[in-house]
Amino acid sequence: MTMPFYVPAEQMMKDKADFARKNIARGKALVAMLYADGILICAENTSSTLRKVSEIYDRIAFAGAGKYNEYDRLRIAGVRHADLKGYSFSREDVDAQSLANAYAQMLSDVFTHEIKPMEVEIVVAELGVDPSGDGLFHIFYDGTVVDEKDFTVLGGGEADAIAERVKQTYEPGRPFDAALRAAVAALAGDRRLSSDDLEIAVLSRGNGRRAFRRLSAEEIDAALAGGSGGSRADDSGAGGAAGQAGTAADEVPAPADETSTGTPAVPDASDTSETPDAGSGEGDGES
Repeated sequence: MTMPFYVPAEQMMKDKADFARKNIARGKALVAMLYADGILICAENTSSTLRKVSEIYDRIAFAGAGKYNEYDRLRIAGVRHADLKGYSFSREDVDAQSLANAYAQMLSDVFTHEIKPMEVEIVVAELGVDPSGDGLFHIFYDGTVVDEKDFTVLGGGEADAIAERVKQTYEPGRPFDAALRAAVAALAGDRRLSSDDLEIAVLSRGNGRRAFRRLSAEEIDAALAGGSGGSRADDSGAGGAAGQAGTAADEVPAPADETSTGTPAVPDASDTSETPDAGSGEGDGES
């Protein structure tokens, strides 16, 4: 009778953990941090279609690092979980803590029972009614959940160095522009990152019920340059009253200018166009 191949459980778990960490490090890192009016998620991502940061529910966002097709499967499962719970009970019953626990159980089951673990780290962020209710849940490849207080860093071979740079510059209650510049500087290190290299989204209390909003390249450039990108990030991308009122006011023609020639002045046309978000794509590479 052939003896079965035996590997100690400790060695098997260690090999799986080493495998997952090595492959997650091949991807690009991201930073999630609290700022004065919400939560900022800043990811290094050169793709215009594969998204590392997405909306899960009204006030909940998801971000992943590692193998794209694996954390995108988790994102879809999270959307279904949140929709079912919101439909069965109420929208207020959907929270990031229960979603993080569901993710932890899924990742733990795969890590324990499957030959290959999932090569991902994810973060689930929830925006509270006030800053004391904001939450960041960092879930690792083996199902470990960490309740982060101010910021967290996912993925990348320099995650520890990036976290140290964020820690040295982090200040609670900073405005959006300052928080974004600090996050980008931590990700970049000695390099220089532009809007083409970044994917940035916010959960903002100024955005109404749908708190999630993805920033355009123009807004990122303005914020990095110290312009008005932060104020635009806090506008309601889903139709906030302030943004709509401002647009309506711009569209009202100016009164005729009584001049000596009797020719009325022509009002300037306001540019109210918005850049649509790119749709999510499919892939299985590291990001």
